[in-house]
Amino acid sequence: MKLKNTILLILFFIGFTNLFAQLKVDAEIRPRTEYRHGFKTLFPDNAKAAFFTSQRTRLNFSHSIEKLNFYMSLQDVRVWGDVPQLNNSDANGFSLHQAWGELLLDSNFSLKLGRQEVAYDDQRMFGSVGWAQQARSHDLALLKYKKNNFKLDVGLAFNQSKENLTGTNLTTPKTYKSMQYAWMHKKWNHFSASFLLLNNGLQSASGIKYSQTIGAHLKSKKNRFNYTANLYYQFGNDVANNDLSAYLLGLEANYKATNKTAFGLGFELISGNDYNTAAGKNNAFTPFYGTNHKFNGFMDYFYVGNHANNVGLVDFYVKANFKLNTKSSLTAFIHNFSAAADINNTVTKQLGTELDVVYAYKFTKEIGLKAGYSQMFAADGMEVLKANTDNNTNNWAWVMLTIKPTLF
Repeated sequence: MKLKNTILLILFFIGFTNLFAQLKVDAEIRPRTEYRHGFKTLFPDNAKAAFFTSQRTRLNFSHSIEKLNFYMSLQDVRVWGDVPQLNNSDANGFSLHQAWGELLLDSNFSLKLGRQEVAYDDQRMFGSVGWAQQARSHDLALLKYKKNNFKLDVGLAFNQSKENLTGTNLTTPKTYKSMQYAWMHKKWNHFSASFLLLNNGLQSASGIKYSQTIGAHLKSKKNRFNYTANLYYQFGNDVANNDLSAYLLGLEANYKATNKTAFGLGFELISGNDYNTAAGKNNAFTPFYGTNHKFNGFMDYFYVGNHANNVGLVDFYVKANFKLNTKSSLTAFIHNFSAAADINNTVTKQLGTELDVVYAYKFTKEIGLKAGYSQMFAADGMEVLKANTDNNTNNWAWVMLTIKPTLF
């Protein structure tokens, strides 16, 4: 009996090894401790600073065989202490972040179906929102074409809250009802260009309201210089059925002074609404699905779940990156913010200045540490915008450890 069990165990191990020969399993544990004293909005009087540790835990499976790529990402997001030690259930943050299959139709075409991250170019319009512990993923069908230096993606999505017997009204919060987009990318020797067409449908009480976004992401690199431009225009109707006419313009230039030092200069203009914008009109641009934390300051005062249909933004910034050694680096940003449209008739458009500093250290290929400090020096316009005239220091500090081992 013992010999039989041993033989069966050996056969099982051999079969298991052959079956999963092309399977990759990796994981991520990412705790981040934050001190918030004016993060995302001005700090009020008679309040205490926030201090907490959040954590993202992921287990990822990828498998490739002939004509098929498969990927699944299980995710748990929590704040340390939001579940009792002796808990008998945990429904706070466990979810399926990604689950998709990609059918390789031929050497150029593929069809990717399921829940998936969508990220293009610098992630200004479509991004994975990786800074947020939960990140962003979409339920959609994605037809992909690739040949030489040309790529074309066509994405289609139609969301529903549940398996209804009648009707298609969406009740899931913060989710689009219908979306179709096409993204084209072409690369040359020192230049690349991407073009985006997005038809975005939001559920309203009177039906689906569609807006359209068209635009381009341009990038050039030669010698020690590289340049980036974003140009987008939105039209159609917003969810309140206002006529939409808005734009985003961004330009950035970077110079690599040495192998260890680089500098950048840029600005972004995002249109907005004046305090006396006519009824039925909306001139405020919305970067719907971008990684907005990456832009306009790390303190998230603008477009990270806020600042929608507002006065827009003009962001002038400088940045510097210093490679301290083979394992560590230091990056610094200075942003000057002002409104793109008039706030009111009593204050100027000036909003304030933000300083961001980030230190990164790589212990090993699998273990990395980052720490950051940011401070907002708010102007009178920011106080009106955030409805807070309290004169307090507004700063934010954080430290994050990322552990990403390959398990199998």
